[in-house]
Amino acid sequence: MNTSRSETVKEPPLKPSRRSMPCLAQSQTHPHSLSKHSSFLQPNRLQPQARPLSAGTSTATVNVVSERAKVMETLENNLLKLSNTEYSDPFLGKDKDTYTDDSEHRNYDSRTDQSLLIQNTVTRQKPEPRIKSSLKNEMNAIASSGLFFKDGKKRIDYILVYKKSSLQIEKRNTFEKNLRAEGLMLEREPAITSTDIMFVKIHCPWDTLCKYAERMNIRMPFRKKCYYTDWRSKTMGSLQRNIRELKSWLPRNPMKLDKEALPDLEETDCYTAPFSRARIHHFTINNKDSFFSNSTRSRIVHHMLQRTKYEDGKSKMGINRLLSNGTYEAAFPPHEGSHKSRHPIKTHGAQNHRHLLYERWARWGMWYKYQPLDLIRRYFGEKIGLYFAWLGWYTGMLIPAALVGLFVFLYGLFTMDSSQVSKEICEANETIMCPMCERNCTLQKLNESCIYAKVTHLFDNGGTVFFAIFMAIWATVFLEFWKRRRAVLTYDWDLIDWEDEEEELRPQFEAKYSQVERVNPITGKPEPFQPFPDKLSRLMVSVSGIFFMISLVLTAVFAVVVYRLVAMEQFASFQWYFIKKYWQFATSGTGVCINFMIIMSLNVVYEKVAYLLTDLEHPRTESEWENSFALKMFLFQFVNLNSSIFYIAFFLGRFAGRPGKYNKLFNRWRLEECHPSGCLIDLCLQMGVIMVLKQMWNNFMELGYPLLQNWWSRRKIKKGGQLLEHKISLPQWEKDWNLQPMNLHGLMDEYLEMVLQFGFTTIFVAAFPLAPLLALLNNIIEIRLDAYKFVTQWRRPMPARATDIGIWYGILEGIGVLAVITNAFVIAITSDYIPRFVYAYKYGPCTDEGYRQEKCLKGYVNSSLSVFDLNELGMGYSGYCRYRDYRAPPWSSAPYEFTLQFWHVLAARLAFIIVFEHLVFGIKSFIAYLIPDMPKDLCDRMRREKYLVQEMMYEAELEHLQRERKKNGKQYHHEWP
Repeated sequence: MNTSRSETVKEPPLKPSRRSMPCLAQSQTHPHSLSKHSSFLQPNRLQPQARPLSAGTSTATVNVVSERAKVMETLENNLLKLSNTEYSDPFLGKDKDTYTDDSEHRNYDSRTDQSLLIQNTVTRQKPEPRIKSSLKNEMNAIASSGLFFKDGKKRIDYILVYKKSSLQIEKRNTFEKNLRAEGLMLEREPAITSTDIMFVKIHCPWDTLCKYAERMNIRMPFRKKCYYTDWRSKTMGSLQRNIRELKSWLPRNPMKLDKEALPDLEETDCYTAPFSRARIHHFTINNKDSFFSNSTRSRIVHHMLQRTKYEDGKSKMGINRLLSNGTYEAAFPPHEGSHKSRHPIKTHGAQNHRHLLYERWARWGMWYKYQPLDLIRRYFGEKIGLYFAWLGWYTGMLIPAALVGLFVFLYGLFTMDSSQVSKEICEANETIMCPMCERNCTLQKLNESCIYAKVTHLFDNGGTVFFAIFMAIWATVFLEFWKRRRAVLTYDWDLIDWEDEEEELRPQFEAKYSQVERVNPITGKPEPFQPFPDKLSRLMVSVSGIFFMISLVLTAVFAVVVYRLVAMEQFASFQWYFIKKYWQFATSGTGVCINFMIIMSLNVVYEKVAYLLTDLEHPRTESEWENSFALKMFLFQFVNLNSSIFYIAFFLGRFAGRPGKYNKLFNRWRLEECHPSGCLIDLCLQMGVIMVLKQMWNNFMELGYPLLQNWWSRRKIKKGGQLLEHKISLPQWEKDWNLQPMNLHGLMDEYLEMVLQFGFTTIFVAAFPLAPLLALLNNIIEIRLDAYKFVTQWRRPMPARATDIGIWYGILEGIGVLAVITNAFVIAITSDYIPRFVYAYKYGPCTDEGYRQEKCLKGYVNSSLSVFDLNELGMGYSGYCRYRDYRAPPWSSAPYEFTLQFWHVLAARLAFIIVFEHLVFGIKSFIAYLIPDMPKDLCDRMRREKYLVQEMMYEAELEHLQRERKKNGKQYHHEWP
C-alpha cells in the first residue's frame, strides 16, 4: 500500500523522464506549492494576518502605524505559524547568553523552504520611532520561537543540547570553536522550561554547503529533461495511447493521492549530477537557500559534526563521542514547525512538510490511501523512506495472500457439515474413547468431540495443500518483485551511483585496540586493528552465549509442557461443569497465555544479553554492530516465539505411547495426547492467541508508551509553572527537545517486528490460513501508527541514506526456505491429509475407482482408531475402548503392534515431504530466474540518460567557455577548446 510521486498522476509510475531530485526551475519539491494562504513576516515587510490569494494577486501595502493594533492582536497566532514565517527586524539586539558568527551577510533573499509557501508580497513603511521600543519585545519573541537565528535570516539546520552544570566545558568550547572554523554559524539560546538546559543552534552558510556537498558527492539538478520524453512519446504505439485514454475515462482510484491533496508532488524533469563548485554554473540555482533541501542541509551538518575534533588525538572527534561522555545531551535536526494548524488544510493549505505529512499520511482517516513516499523520503531521508516503501509493499502483497487464505477458510466453513469425517465423529454415539489422563478422566463418547472435529475442518481441508504451495510461491514473488521495486526507488531517488561513505570507527573499538594499528586499504591511513585470534575467540564466546539463551528458551517451553501435564489432571476433576467438560481446551488456553507471558518476559532479557554479546565482539563500525545485534535479536525472538509452536506441531502426542503402556515424564506425569480430532486445533489456538496478543502489545509499546512519556513531560512543565505568564508558545527546538528520541537501534525494532510477523505468516500458514489476513489488518494499522509516531511523537531523525533494507532481506529469504520445509511437515505429520489420502486410495470404498468424492472417506474414522481392552487398565472398567493409532487389536496374534496401514501412512508422509519440497523449491527457483531484478525499461532508461547526461555536460561546458571567451574579447571556435 504505497506509491511514489509518479503514482499520484495519470502517467504510469515508471516514467523515463522522472528523477527524484527537484528541478528548481519548477520548484516542485519545495513547499511553496503546499499552501496558497499563509501568515508570514518577511524581511522589511509585515503582514498582520493571512489572506487567501490566488495566482496573479496584486501586492498590498500595509502601513505599520495604522495596522499596529492588528499586529499586536495576531502576534500570538503568528507564534504558532512561525515555521512558515520569516522576518528581518532592525531592532533585534544581541543576547548576552548567545553568540553568532556574523561574517556572512548576503544580499540574496534568505528565504527558507517554508517561506516558499508565500505567493504574495506585502510592504510596510519605515516604523515610527514611537513604536520602535513597543514592538521590539514582540519581534524578539517571534525570532526566538521560529526556525531562524535571532537576526531572522539564518535558518536553523541542527540543534545541540547541553546542561550548564556539565563539567565538559573545555571539550564543548573546543568542539564549537572548531565547528565555527569549519564554516558553521552557532547561536546559544537558554531553555524556557529549564534553567539548566542550553540550546546551540547551528546554521550552515552557502559556501560551506557547497564545499561539503562536493565532498559528499551529493547529486543536484542541473538541466531540464526533454530528449527522452519526446523520443518516448514518438515511439509509443497507438495501442498504448488508446489504453491510456481509456483509463482516463475510468473512475479514479480512491487510494491514490491526487495533486490537490499533495501539490508538492508534481512531476520532475531534471537530470542530476554530483555537485561541483567548479561547474556550479551547470546547476539550476534559482534560490540559494532553497537549492539544498532541509534534509540535505541537516545531513551535511551531521557529516561535519561527526568529523570535528574536540581534543587532540586521532579518535577525539565526533558528536557521538560527545553524546556518550555527557558533553551534550542531544543532537537532532529540528522539525519544520508544528504538525497541526488552526485552519483546515483544504482551505488554507499546508504550513510545512510536517503538517502536510500529518494531514495526508499520519492521520487515521488516510488509512486507505497510498503513502506519499517521495515526501517521506524528502523529510526523513532515504533510509526511513525505504522502510515505509518496504512495509507498504509487504502490506499490498498480503492482500492476495489474505484473500486466498480467507477463501480456504470459507471453503472449510461451507463444507464443514458435509465433511464425511465430521459426520462420522458427530454420529459416533456408541464409540467409547479411552481415558486421556490417569486418575480423574472418565470414559467419553467420540461424538463429544463433534465441535472439535468441525473446527479442525475449517483449517484442515482440501484447500490446505494448495494454500501451502501458494504461500511458498507468494513469498518468492514478494521478494523478487521487491527487488524490482527497490531498483525503481533507488533510481527515482538518485541512489543508483551512491556508495556508502567510509564509516568512522566505534569509540569502544578504538579504545580497545589503540595499541595495534594497520593501514586502512580504503583511506590509506593507519587505524586500530583487531587481531584474528582475538576476533575468533570473542566470536566463539558470543556463539556460546547464543546457544545458552536458546537452551533457556527450550527450558521455558519444557516448563510450559510440565504445566500442561499437571493442569490437565486438575481441570479434568474441576468443580465447574464447563471446565470439566472442556478440560483440554482449558489446558491449551491457559498454557498459551502462560507461554505468551514467558515470551514477553524473556524478550526483555534477550535484548540485554544481545547488547552484552554484541559489545563483547567489539564490532569495528556502527553498521557492523547493528547487523550483529539485529541477527542476535532475530534468533532470540524467533526461537522464543516459535519454539512452543514447533513443539505442538511436531512433538505433541507423538511419543505418548498407548493405553496400558503410556510414557511418563519423570515416571510421574503421563505425556499429553492429541485430541480425538487431531492436534491441529491446538496448533491453531497457539498461533492465533500469540499472534493477536503480540501485535496488540507491540502496537501499545510503539505508540502508547511514547504518548504517555510525552504527556508526562508536558504535565511536569505545566505543574512546575515554568511557562511564561502570557502563554507564549515554546520555540520549535524546545518542543522537539520535549519529544522522545528515536530508538537507539534506529529501525531495527520496526523491521524485527515485521520480519517475525512474516515468519508467522509463512512458516505455519498451512495450519492457520487466517494468518495473512490478521497480518494485513495489523499492517494497515502499523503503517499509520509508525507514521503518527515519526511525525508527532519522535524528534526528527537524522535523514540517512540507504539503498536497501540491509541484513533483513537475507533473513526474509531464509524464512522463505524454512517455510517450505515446515509446511511440508505440517501437512504430512500434523494434519490428517496424508492418512485420509492413503485410506481413500488403498483401504476405502473407492479403492478401485480412485479418489473422487467425499464418500470415498466413508469408514475412515473407524479405520484410524485402534481397539484396547479396558480390563488391562485395572480401573474397574470392562469392554473395549478406542484410541488414535494404527495398532493391532488385543485379540490378534501380535496385539498392539503396528499394522500395515501404519507403515503405508508413514511411507506416504515421507514421500509427500520429499515431493512437496522438491516441487516447491523448483517452482521458487524457476520464478526467481524468470523475474529480473531490474525492469528492462528501467535499464534502458538508465543507459540512455547516462549518455544524455554526458552529452549535456559537454555542451554546457562548451557554452560556458565560449561565453567567457566572448566576454573577454577572444576568438572562439565551435570545437572543444
